[in-house]
Parts: sequence; structure tokens; C-alpha cells
Amino acid sequence: MTVEQLLDDLISRTQAAVATIAGISGDIQLHFEMRDIVDTVERGLPDDYPMPDTGAGTRRQMIERIAVHILTGE
Repeated sequence: MTVEQLLDDLISRTQAAVATIAGISGDIQLHFEMRDIVDTVERGLPDDYPMPDTGAGTRRQMIERIAVHILTGE
């Protein structure tokens, strides 16, 4: 998997997690934390899912940055 494919896949998975968690949170009036989104994405990854090798931090940090961009509209 190339770096671009990895990033595209993580963006897609993170968008789905944000939609799910934000929807549930809004429905039941509970606040969520960023780690809830990151944990949801991580749990959905296969065991052999590659780690980023771009020097951009850990996979969790990468997922968190993606989630922040999605939630803030950046």
C-alpha cells in the first residue's frame, strides 16, 4: 500500500467513524472525545494494517489529525 493509498484509506475510515460517533453523540446528547474516534478507527483496522512511514507521527496521531480536519472543516 502506498503512502497515498494509506492516507486515502485512513481518511475514509475516519470520516465514517466521525459520522457514526457524532451522530450517536447528537442523538443521545453525550460528548465524545477525540480518542473515541481514533479508537473506533483503530479497532476497525486489520491486524496487518501498515503503519505510516512518512515521519508524520504514529498512526493514532495521523488519525487524530484527520479527525480534527474533518470536524473543523479544514
